[in-house]
Amino acid sequence: MEITYERFAPTDAEELVGFLSGDMWPFHGSEVVGQDQVRQWIGEGHYGEPGNRAFWITIAGERTGFVRLMDLSDDTPLFDLRIRSEHRGRGLGGRALAWLTAYVFTEFPGVRRIEGTTRQDNVAMRRAFQRCGYAKEAHYRDAWPTARGEVRDAVGYAILRRDWLSGSTTVPDWNDEHVLGPSRRSAP
Repeated sequence: MEITYERFAPTDAEELVGFLSGDMWPFHGSEVVGQDQVRQWIGEGHYGEPGNRAFWITIAGERTGFVRLMDLSDDTPLFDLRIRSEHRGRGLGGRALAWLTAYVFTEFPGVRRIEGTTRQDNVAMRRAFQRCGYAKEAHYRDAWPTARGEVRDAVGYAILRRDWLSGSTTVPDWNDEHVLGPSRRSAP
């Protein structure tokens, strides 16, 4: 399966409206996105203003996914990755994550790290992060409200440029609380 990445162009605006409003996005801020909301995002420059870039993920001429890179003028950009529901579960997300990581570190020499956040129950994305060398750096309890009124944990991952270059993964020191000294918890 040959995957290509095509830069989003302003002439693609209505196709993006259809793409984002025509599917369910269970592991994003809103599972359903309205057409007017997408048009507003396009008008605000979310897909092409300086510091943002967006790409279609294409297989055999079909646009099957979308990558949005944000804060590229910062040393720690973020991204949004979406795969059409009928193409999920085939490893496309992991391949897109590997591509966007290489793209950002190659095209933006000032970038030190790339961050991404997902819901704790998004197992496929969490596995993709691990396979691509990203380290879990954060776990936010009850931080992600769902469309059904539940609240899920959010998990943050990042990759460092030096780890990408060396092919290694440096994990945070999760057991550093001893430097704070004895804990004093006040009574409620």
